[in-house]
Amino acid sequence: MQFAKSKTADSYIDILPNLANRHGLIAGATGTGKTVTLQTLAEQFSRNGVPVFMADVKGDLSGMGAAGVASDRIKARLDLLKLADFDYAPCPVMFWDVYGQKGHPVRSTLSEIGPQLLGRLMNLNETQASVLMILYRIADEAGLLLLDLKDMNALIQLVQENLDKFKPQYGHLSPASLGIIQRGIITLENEGAKDFFGEPAFNVMDLLQTDNAGRGIVSILAADKLLLSPVVYSTFLLWMLSELYETLPEVGDLPKPKLVFFFDEAHLLFRDTPKPLVEKIEQVVRLVRSKGVGIYFVTQSPSDIPPTILGQLAHRVQHALRAFTPIDKKAVDTAADTMRPNPAFKTSDVITELGVGEALVSVLDAKGTPTMVEQCYIFPPHSRIGPLTDDERAAVIAQSPVAGFYEQAIDRESAFEVLQTQRQQAAPAPQPAPSQSTTTSGGWGSRQDAPKPATPTTAPAPQTGGGSVLNDIIFGTTGPRGGRKPGLIEKAATSATRSMATSVGREIMRGLLGSLMGGSGRRR
Repeated sequence: MQFAKSKTADSYIDILPNLANRHGLIAGATGTGKTVTLQTLAEQFSRNGVPVFMADVKGDLSGMGAAGVASDRIKARLDLLKLADFDYAPCPVMFWDVYGQKGHPVRSTLSEIGPQLLGRLMNLNETQASVLMILYRIADEAGLLLLDLKDMNALIQLVQENLDKFKPQYGHLSPASLGIIQRGIITLENEGAKDFFGEPAFNVMDLLQTDNAGRGIVSILAADKLLLSPVVYSTFLLWMLSELYETLPEVGDLPKPKLVFFFDEAHLLFRDTPKPLVEKIEQVVRLVRSKGVGIYFVTQSPSDIPPTILGQLAHRVQHALRAFTPIDKKAVDTAADTMRPNPAFKTSDVITELGVGEALVSVLDAKGTPTMVEQCYIFPPHSRIGPLTDDERAAVIAQSPVAGFYEQAIDRESAFEVLQTQRQQAAPAPQPAPSQSTTTSGGWGSRQDAPKPATPTTAPAPQTGGGSVLNDIIFGTTGPRGGRKPGLIEKAATSATRSMATSVGREIMRGLLGSLMGGSGRRR
């Protein structure tokens, strides 16, 4: 998969397909050519039958769906690279959009995304995140599906109204934390996340497709609007990675990857991220390689990536960095130190002198050893540099293999509907209106009949959590002879294990990674 030519030697640089899942890094300052490098690499993977996923943060990668144009600048680069047989051709692409405006809608359920990622979306602290995890556990053990945000709201309302009932089994649940989680849900709804949570849930296997010619389909996520909420953007891509890890089987080393995942604006993934979550990201990066997935981070400086993850990125494409401040100089030194040195030049000096479309490149050779860094010219892409028109994008979406499947939202019975039904059943029956008093005529005029004395009755039982019937369903009842009918909560100890063999259990149980980061769920 050739994508560059050495500036000092008459040789071309390529990434060997069987080593492409060793991950990579594309780094460089703004305007130095990172996006074109990403586009060129994605094309090469696609032409070799490898599906690709990428986020289009600026809106111009959609041009991969159209053939390139022979501009004077591209012609000059082709002459320099001696690429006489260069052809202009589109890539097979699919467009995705969380908001459903520029591509197929992308949805996930609350059960799939899991408490840790949802807590990151809400910016919860440690205490609030622990309360959220307990809410998930209550739902799992009670057999309540959490599909969308109204399901979580209904569950929180149930817990708020029955704090004393939940306390013996789950400990103290702070009303303040529950309120913060509720407000976090409102914030997510205001930011447009309401459309993201629901069904049909996105199936990551739709990313692993090829066209009739055997070329890998390039899935492009419209992220220009999504990037306005950096935490939502990075958490969404992290969820996709965790879904890939959970879904794909172990395959070891393949002749070529099953998928290459480009993570643009990668610094957002690690900014203000708790250490436990960074450790889980490191685990995913390390282990997903054996699932046949290669991850390529795209960012401004290698120092944006934690050292434990940076050390796992075997393929490096370093564009120019500017060194105007001591911090900039340190970033340049860090970038130089991550590559195998070349005795022909000093890496740290060349990094600051690279032109647009030039880069320092180091890849793995046939033995899996990093090559010495080379100063290179990057190939121009075969597809269009610049966005598609709205009509062109609409035509691609209409011809997509999944056209029409994700567009229609589904709202099946889940926690909200179950609890709402129970509340309706628990509502007190309407009382009959009091009868009107009667009058009778007597010898001295009319008089009103004296009211009959009231029949003694038992005082009504206090209502908690919307009614005694709802309490019976959730917490169970005790019969007159001491017999016990367990409720949803009392069934929790045994239902969690038993539910694994049921359809409901398959919906709510999450895997090892899923319990921490979300996990695989329903597949169509």
